Amino acid sequence: MEFILTNQKCEACNKHAPLATEEQMVTLIAQVPEWNVIATEGVRKLQRSFTFKNFKQALAFTVKVGEMAEAEGHHPLLLTEWGKVEVFWWSHIIGGLHVNDFIAAAKTDELYLSE
Repeated sequence: MEFILTNQKCEACNKHAPLATEEQMVTLIAQVPEWNVIATEGVRKLQRSFTFKNFKQALAFTVKVGEMAEAEGHHPLLLTEWGKVEVFWWSHIIGGLHVNDFIAAAKTDELYLSE
């Protein structure tokens, strides 16, 4: 059975939760190909920029992502500006990427496609 990210629910992480392995990340990033794996201060994160026609649309998308994040119990860094929202997912408590981050990224993509 295929592991489809948008069909999953984020699980509560604790400081002992495992980081995604290199092998897992190869498989998971294939489902969210528009996202970049970046490192900030040695912490791996998923990053993607979304474009919009104006600030109002960008702000509405930010709110949708925030509502989804609350429902999942997993929260991103959101940078909203005129015509653009930059989203960063990572698991703060473990200092890097967890499967949850890929699930949340896929759900963010789904929200963008529904715009």
